[in-house]
Amino acid sequence: MAQAQAVRETAPRYVNTAVLSQDLFKRFSEYIQGDLGIKMPTAKKTMLQARLQKRLRRLRIATFEEYYDYVFSSKGQEEELHHMIDVVTTNKTDFFREPRHFDYLTQTVLPQLYQNMGRGERTRFRVWSAGCSTGAEPYTLAMVLSEFQSRVDNFNFSILATDISTRVLNEASQGVYTEDDVEPVGMRYKKKYLLRSKDKEKGLVRIVPELRKRVQFGRLNFMASDYKLREPMHIIFCRNVIIYFDKPTQEKVLNRQCRYLLPGGYMFMGHSETLGGLQVPLKQVASTIYRRL
Repeated sequence: MAQAQAVRETAPRYVNTAVLSQDLFKRFSEYIQGDLGIKMPTAKKTMLQARLQKRLRRLRIATFEEYYDYVFSSKGQEEELHHMIDVVTTNKTDFFREPRHFDYLTQTVLPQLYQNMGRGERTRFRVWSAGCSTGAEPYTLAMVLSEFQSRVDNFNFSILATDISTRVLNEASQGVYTEDDVEPVGMRYKKKYLLRSKDKEKGLVRIVPELRKRVQFGRLNFMASDYKLREPMHIIFCRNVIIYFDKPTQEKVLNRQCRYLLPGGYMFMGHSETLGGLQVPLKQVASTIYRRL
């Protein structure tokens, strides 16, 4: 046993020092921008090299040329392409991120749309978290909507949460987070919507089953010509997503999203995003909050 342990400790660790050539960077970046919509200028070459090296080390592939040939082979497109997409996409998220959005949702949007839908009519309120990452945003929305539901009659809702990364979607569907992850969640919400692990030392919590059932997760590439959503939405949260696209792609993606947003419905954008210069059927009603014309 001790001998086996010594062998493991002395075995050389696989270290990949391959360098991404400018020509190969151009080929990768053309795919990333063309198929994923994500801007990949030359300034991001070092970042892309570092992220892809994780996959080279994992697969024990020696060069980026070999990796490129593999990832775009028939076998690679089935087994590796989604892993490459996972490492090149950015997945930053927090519970109650940009909290004023949820204040506006609670105080203005929900009462207004509820009134317009007609009190006493059992209509399902539909929300889309577009670019949901590991699930903090759709679960935050589920908490807010559940609270509103508890105060009014005949209100029902569903949440669609999409992302291009299969890895983050798998994490999100589990609904498991660390205590640090849920620090922004108010104590009243924590008591009502979070379950603590029986093993206190793990410091993990899980979204309650009733809330998890409200959120449907699915993979969606914003560059697809048809998003194939079954029903139009009352609200879309697409925050800190289009910032990674160039202007023509931003306009194209937002117009596609608006096809699935009901007239009078609301679009919430990220704090650093603007619709300036874009031809889209949206009217600003508050900072980074828009209404469908």
